[in-house]
Amino acid sequence: MSNSIALKKKIKRFNKKIIVAGDKSLSIRWVLFASLANGISKAKNLLISEDVFAAINAVKKLGIKVNFKKKICIIYGKGINGFQFKKNITINAKNSGTLGRLILGFLINTPYPIRLIGDKSLSKRDFKRISDPLSKFGTSFKLNNKKNLPLTIFGSNYLKPIKYFENKGSAQCKSAVIFGGMRTNGTTFIKAKRSRNHTELLCKHLKLPISIKNKKNYDEITIKKVKKIKTLNYDIPSDISSSAFFIALTTLTENSKLIIKNVNINSSRTGVITILKKMGANITFKNQKVYKGEKNADIQIKSPKKLKAINCPTKLNSEAIDEFLVIFLVAAKAKGISYFKDLAELNQKESPRLEWGRKILNKMGIKTIVTKSSIKIFGNPNLEINKKIIIKNYLKDHRVFMTSTVAALSFGGNWQIHDKDSIKTSFPNFLKIINYLKK
Repeated sequence: MSNSIALKKKIKRFNKKIIVAGDKSLSIRWVLFASLANGISKAKNLLISEDVFAAINAVKKLGIKVNFKKKICIIYGKGINGFQFKKNITINAKNSGTLGRLILGFLINTPYPIRLIGDKSLSKRDFKRISDPLSKFGTSFKLNNKKNLPLTIFGSNYLKPIKYFENKGSAQCKSAVIFGGMRTNGTTFIKAKRSRNHTELLCKHLKLPISIKNKKNYDEITIKKVKKIKTLNYDIPSDISSSAFFIALTTLTENSKLIIKNVNINSSRTGVITILKKMGANITFKNQKVYKGEKNADIQIKSPKKLKAINCPTKLNSEAIDEFLVIFLVAAKAKGISYFKDLAELNQKESPRLEWGRKILNKMGIKTIVTKSSIKIFGNPNLEINKKIIIKNYLKDHRVFMTSTVAALSFGGNWQIHDKDSIKTSFPNFLKIINYLKK
């Protein structure tokens, strides 16, 4: 039972300040961009997690030198076409969908076939959504069951630009095509449903040949061949997806206040804030600033007097796609019936999260109505749990573990939550911060 935790009582009120781990999306993207740069790039506050180390080990396999000195990560980039590696290499993306999908974009001209593998969870996820658009450049793929890992990518020297319509709101698919377009003569055109834009902002900051036009529900992006990428020194802000667990915990705990320092508040990531504020949460931004094209701020959360149900606007889905599990927890305490729809993308994550949202809520005693892409949550403002709840067999999805922990501390009950090592993928010090708040 050493890889599980037992929680038997609610958290007491708290008034504290915390710093959460560096942003995972930005950490992985920094590793990839730095490996393509001409020269030495340094990063402070790089997320020290399995997903990020998978990215570091991936670029090492491609011949890139990486060092750590006093918590500063140093990458010695060799240029856009500087990868040097032997035949028959295998890259292990482990649990990281971000790494597994993005790295394929800048391997489309690989001189040798490269095999990509991942853990059990990643191997169940759809990679055809990446191989299909990248194949249009001229590269080819061999996938397990025509859509899964392991896969092999066969590069091409005869790449052509493409037009790509991304209609699922996947930043990973969009970013992979951007990386592909960087290696291709001519102009690649992308029409993409609104999603996270970290890749585009980094491209703009680095003054790469990218153009972005923001339309009502989608973005039009063009990217031309990149000849050179300048080095990128980066002090990585805290992760809003990791912060979301503490935002929810404070919202669900009476008479509490929390400040989370220097969090990335990119507008494509703040859907969780918008949704929770619509439900009555008391959340404000302090000390806002722009750094390397990204908005950062301290986030202040105070316990609200009451929470109300929401018919969640679908336009916010992509901005909150990683945070819906904790949003569902807040809906469990809200007065009324909350409705979330068009969430099929949730089942493309580390586990089928829409189904796991239902399971957790049902175990708590909350009524739900679930379809393949929607959930209705019948909130109970007076919910108090007095039974044993066991959470296991969830494909080691880190967000299921952390959501269950927040639920236990917010609503009480006798919880046994398995696979605590799942947090190593994105937030290894999660429980350390939880213990600090419990003191």
